[in-house]
Amino acid sequence: MILFQKKYEKLRAFEQEQLGDDPKALECENLADHLEKGDTLALILSAMITILPAALLFLCVISAVAYFLIVH
Repeated sequence: MILFQKKYEKLRAFEQEQLGDDPKALECENLADHLEKGDTLALILSAMITILPAALLFLCVISAVAYFLIVH
């Protein structure tokens, strides 16, 4: 069961209206066709900015727990 069933149905009707009955319109297009020259680097950097701090925090917590278990 979808939480926002009416909104979902409204969106699907709008998509069907925009795309029509063309079966090619439902296929996924290649992402590389839509990327510009610097987009790949920007995607990589933004992923690193997002994931790296969380990974470092996790590593610090694990290291602190291990330190306190071994030393104390």
